[in-house]
Amino acid sequence: MNLKRLFGALLTILGIGGLIYTAVIFTNTSGSERDVKSLIIYGILGIVFFISGISLVRTTKDES
Repeated sequence: MNLKRLFGALLTILGIGGLIYTAVIFTNTSGSERDVKSLIIYGILGIVFFISGISLVRTTKDES
């Protein structure tokens, strides 16, 4: 397996974890400023990791 694909899969898994954590925070939020900041931070990081991981896996050629 190519190292770039492995790194892309790792980024994708981290992104999914970040998005799931954002959903958990969203369901348990009370609307305070601290909750909103953590929602934005983890949500943006989750989306960035997920999109970069998917694009890295998609654009890497499989050279076996």
